[in-house]
Amino acid sequence: MTRILDRFGADLADLRGDDLVAAIRAAEGRTILAEVVAAAPPLLAGTSNAELVSAFGADLVCLNLVDPTEADRVMMAGLEALDPPPVGFAGLSRLLGRPVGLNLEPDVDTVPEPVRASGSRARAAAEAGAAVVVVTANPGRRVTVRELAAAVATVREAAPGLVCLAGKMHQAGAEEPLGPDLASALVDAGAHGVLVPLPGTVPGLSEDIAAAMVRAVRGRGGLAVGTIGTSQEGADRDTLRSLALMAKRIGVDVHHIGDAGYTGIAHPENVYAYAVAVRGVRHTWNRMARNVRANWKGGKT
Repeated sequence: MTRILDRFGADLADLRGDDLVAAIRAAEGRTILAEVVAAAPPLLAGTSNAELVSAFGADLVCLNLVDPTEADRVMMAGLEALDPPPVGFAGLSRLLGRPVGLNLEPDVDTVPEPVRASGSRARAAAEAGAAVVVVTANPGRRVTVRELAAAVATVREAAPGLVCLAGKMHQAGAEEPLGPDLASALVDAGAHGVLVPLPGTVPGLSEDIAAAMVRAVRGRGGLAVGTIGTSQEGADRDTLRSLALMAKRIGVDVHHIGDAGYTGIAHPENVYAYAVAVRGVRHTWNRMARNVRANWKGGKT
C-alpha cells in the first residue's frame, strides 16, 4: 500500500474505505486532518477555508456542522462562484485533491437533527462521496461515550464503506473519565479509529493516560487520532509544535487540528507549523506544492 504521504491529486482524493486506512497507517503517524466549519465565512474573499487548510499542509479535510442530506449543492462557503461548482463531498474532494469527510453526532435531543448520526444521514454522506465520518460531539451536547458507541454502530451498519472515526475532543458537556477502556469500547462498536484528546488540550488528561488510550486502540487494530479541539488551534506556533511532538510521542496515526482558531478554521500558519513538526519540510512542501495536481488527468486540468 502506497502511504498517504506519497499520494497526490486523484490518487489521494479517491481513497476510500480500507485503502484509506491502510494508506494512513503506512505513513507512520504523519497524516494531518484539518476540520473546518462548512458555512463559516472564508478568511480570504473568493477562497474557501477548505482550500486554505489544504494549501497549508492538510492531507484530509473534515466538514463540521453540515447536513449530508443536502449534499446536492456546494458544501463550502467561498466556492459558489466556481463554474462548474464542486457539488457534494465528491466534488469538493476532486477540487482539493483530498479525501473529504464530515462530523456527525449521536442521535440525541441536544443535537440538531441535521447533524445527527442517523442511518439515513450516514447513507447520504456515502452517496455524496464522503470518505470519512467522525462521530463526535460539539460543546455542550451532553453526549456520553455510550451514546457515541451507539452512533458508531448505526453508521457502520448503514454505510459500511465509510471510514468511521469516533470519540471526544473535549467533554462535550458530559464529564466522564477518558481512558483506555472507553477508547476500546469505541473500537469494539466498529470504529476504524478513536479520537484521543492531546495532553495539554483538556484538563487532567496526562501523557501516560493518552498513551494508554493509543495503545488500546492500536492493539485492537484501530487508528489513533490525536485531537486539538479546544481552540488551541488558534494558539501560538510554539504551542502547536509542542502538541505535535507530544502526539508523536504517544503514537497517534492521525493528527486532527480543530476549526476554532478563527471562526470556522484553524490559523493556517498553525496547520503548517504542526505539519512541519510531525513530518518535516520535505513532505509538507510536497503536499503544499502538489495541490496543483488535484485535477490533472490525461494532460487536462
